[in-house]
Amino acid sequence: MNSEKIWIAYKTIVRAEVVRFFRIWSQTFLPPAITTTLYYVIFGTFIGSQIDPIGDFTYMQFIVPGLVMMAVITSSFTNTVSSFFGAKFQRQLEELLVAPVPPVVVVAGYVTGGVIRGLLTGLLVLIIALFFTHITIFSWFAVGVFILLTSIMFSLLGLVTAIFAKNFDGVQIIPNFVLTPLTYLGGVFYSIHMLSPFWQGVSKLNPILYMVNGFRYGFLGMSDVHVGASLCMLVLMSIALVVYTMHLFRTGRGLRH
Repeated sequence: MNSEKIWIAYKTIVRAEVVRFFRIWSQTFLPPAITTTLYYVIFGTFIGSQIDPIGDFTYMQFIVPGLVMMAVITSSFTNTVSSFFGAKFQRQLEELLVAPVPPVVVVAGYVTGGVIRGLLTGLLVLIIALFFTHITIFSWFAVGVFILLTSIMFSLLGLVTAIFAKNFDGVQIIPNFVLTPLTYLGGVFYSIHMLSPFWQGVSKLNPILYMVNGFRYGFLGMSDVHVGASLCMLVLMSIALVVYTMHLFRTGRGLRH
């Protein structure tokens, strides 16, 4: 398959993904916008007004990067897991697997769709934040790298989840029992320095803590963990997921029945 046909196949998958989530915008963009607004009002305005500044920043400014990252994680994961499992459930995936399209193109297409939705949702959440507080950017590079790698990683995780899911209940296991607890305990609403030494140690076992703090560093220039370690962990986890996803496509595990 020549490069032109590969590019056409990739664009076709990405276009289908983008058209799909824009067509159902009331389900893809409206819920995170409403939920985040409630977070800003309740945690940032009502509760935040009673909390002392964290470093040189108000509590509202502190939680904004975490809420943006939470929206990116959820949207990136949800897009790929719902779209890919839908194709699998409706038997559309079989046509894609027998087509002369390399697995890497299929993976790249679905992941790109998840990344686009994740970034657009994150941008929407950030724009909403402008109505509540002043936004500062300490490092554009850190902001870009962490949000891009995080959206790629969770798009891949959504793809893996969809591959193994046997029904719609299986699709909800990871977001309900893994992502939601880890995200809320990942330093979105608090600094781990507020915790006892024991719970600080426990918190450092949570990978989402490193993503949130790396992204927060890009905005505020402060982080509860080493930014270099956060970036290395994110890169290694993304590479591991790429390798594992490609392995699943090559072996057909979870894809062929």
